[in-house]
Amino acid sequence: MNKSPSVYGGACIIACVCVGAGMLGLPTAASGAWTWWALLILFGTMIIMTFSGWLLLEAYSSFPYKASFSTVTETVLGKPISIINNLAVYFVGGILLYAYITSAGLVLADMFSVNAKVTSLLYVMVFSFFVWHSTRWVDRISVLLILFMVISFVFGISGLASQIDLSVLLNSGDEGANYVLYVAPMLPIALASFGYHHSVSSLRDYYQSERKAGKALIGGTVIAFVVYSAWLLSIYGNLPRGEFSHVIEAGGNADALLNQLSKVIEVTFISQVISAFSVAAILSSFIGVGLGVFDFLADLFKFDDTKEGRTKTWCVTFIPPLVLSLLFPFGFLIAIGYAAFAAAIWACIIPAALVVKLRAQRKADDNSEDSNDKSAEPTFTVKGGSAVLWASLLFGIAVMVIHLLTLLDVIPMFTG
Repeated sequence: MNKSPSVYGGACIIACVCVGAGMLGLPTAASGAWTWWALLILFGTMIIMTFSGWLLLEAYSSFPYKASFSTVTETVLGKPISIINNLAVYFVGGILLYAYITSAGLVLADMFSVNAKVTSLLYVMVFSFFVWHSTRWVDRISVLLILFMVISFVFGISGLASQIDLSVLLNSGDEGANYVLYVAPMLPIALASFGYHHSVSSLRDYYQSERKAGKALIGGTVIAFVVYSAWLLSIYGNLPRGEFSHVIEAGGNADALLNQLSKVIEVTFISQVISAFSVAAILSSFIGVGLGVFDFLADLFKFDDTKEGRTKTWCVTFIPPLVLSLLFPFGFLIAIGYAAFAAAIWACIIPAALVVKLRAQRKADDNSEDSNDKSAEPTFTVKGGSAVLWASLLFGIAVMVIHLLTLLDVIPMFTG
């Protein structure tokens, strides 16, 4: 008899998917809003994104296991919406993989004094193997990565915490600073920091239980929020707000942030531990996002679950972002911003639309006299009524509008 997978393992997968983008992008993206506003926005985003993940589980629960995001969306909302959703899912997954490959290549190149293109190529060849092999292997390495990240995080954060300057953390030297002005530009990165939704279908299939998957979702988002909070407090307590200008000029790249930190950290060991933690954070998200995209494309292209089929899926999952990373590397925050725009569609808007349509269908079926024409009852229902649906929908729309206004230079951006 096979042992049922633990909720902790699934929570680790979700946390790993979230943490990479958030750890590397949030300090710079939230530097305008600074400490308390950043934490408040993160907490609110965590709640909304957890509920939107549960909405997806409610939609999936009316379908057999192995039914993918693409299948469910096409069945409920129709082919045109499904095509838009599929393009958005692949765009987000692809650009996140691209961002992680590029960032990992830059950080590893700095650590080992090797060409960044070489490190990016080796990085993909080695670590995408876990995704190619199985979800079980991703679970196992996710747990190991979380343990390594916890250990390195504790050492690194304790080192940073011992050097926290409250005047820096609270930005006391700048009494006239406007923080609220820079809250809006943070929202797209905050959404991307909890963008695990492409992995929900894989997690549901893994557990064969929506309720267990739901517990893993909230466990993963809470872990991510705690890690983000400790990370931001430690960074903002050491690196003055004005010093982020150098990181912003470099496009928010991970190596630029680490280089600025190394200038204010007195102990070399702490700087090295933080760098190791950052590499693990990128790797955790690379594997977690890779798994979600892998399963999504396998269903989309109808590749079977054999070695040959999984190899085909591996090719369409990892080769395009790798090639783009080698040919056209650019700023991390720019990539995450575009990813957040598309992610708002399938992480917030589509889940709400699916549940609205399915609930309406069930209500119509309940009023119908033909019992044979009734939709399948969900085995998982999200509480909160229409408030949850509206929160998910409006948050997604707000993020998309903010990103567009940012591109048009309508919204003020913090420059340090």
